[in-house]
Amino acid sequence: MGRAGNKRKQWWAAAVVAGLAVLAAGLVWFKPWALWVDETVHEALPSAKAAPAPGTRGTSPATPAPSGPVTVAQGTLISHEHATTGTVKIIRLEDGTHTLRLEGLDTSSGPDVRVWLSDAPVKPGKAGWRVFDDGRYVNLAPLKANKGDQNYPLPADLDWTAYPSVSIWCDRFDVSFGAAPLTRA
Repeated sequence: MGRAGNKRKQWWAAAVVAGLAVLAAGLVWFKPWALWVDETVHEALPSAKAAPAPGTRGTSPATPAPSGPVTVAQGTLISHEHATTGTVKIIRLEDGTHTLRLEGLDTSSGPDVRVWLSDAPVKPGKAGWRVFDDGRYVNLAPLKANKGDQNYPLPADLDWTAYPSVSIWCDRFDVSFGAAPLTRA
């Protein structure tokens, strides 16, 4: 085997190394094993024992402030890219703060999955997969687990009523796993 044979071997070795590097990078990027790994969280409904928000007590002796958390909006998750079920609630706590709560969530795991509030309407089927980043949205936090009950505190300065939908959003692939329209309670 002459110089041509050695060059060919070197070329094939370089091609194999490059192919393995691309495969490894693809595995790191896509994380396909995440589709088979379930994580479950069961957080209790948060309770706040701080002073009530201004105007919630003493406004009228006939209307006492609610004692305990109050659901002010809710919706049912529909599936988009992945089968997704569960309930979404916006809950006002005793101190006047708000929390987004996912109850009975069941979806796929995936890379960089987040909980978003969005001004986009919830559309069924493929038409709804990619709409949530078209307008205004608030990235609340990474999804804690793909199953269970979870709480996501809303920022105090956020007008959550300007965002009528919630999406379980995969930021890596810009796609909704599932979403729910919020209806005021």
